[in-house]
Amino acid sequence: MTTYTDAGDIDLDEVVVTGKDGQRITEADADAAAAEFEKARGGRPSLTGAAGSTPALAVRVDPEVRDLLLARAEREGKTLSAVAREALEAYARTA
Repeated sequence: MTTYTDAGDIDLDEVVVTGKDGQRITEADADAAAAEFEKARGGRPSLTGAAGSTPALAVRVDPEVRDLLLARAEREGKTLSAVAREALEAYARTA
């Protein structure tokens, strides 16, 4: 088994570091890998349109209500989250 040690911050253009394939890793390689990681970070896009995260809300419902919401979501070609979000927004705006 290979053991890895965190060497902290190093200048990859001064210190020779190689990958599993034996090829040298440069600062440019590390920057490209970091950019790719950030791009492929995953998750859903924010509903606010900003780069931040959207607040999440967990709600417990009766199984019958969940089934009704799922059926509506399927009929409308939406996700359960989208249908629940629309219902909560409509309720909140009429309060």
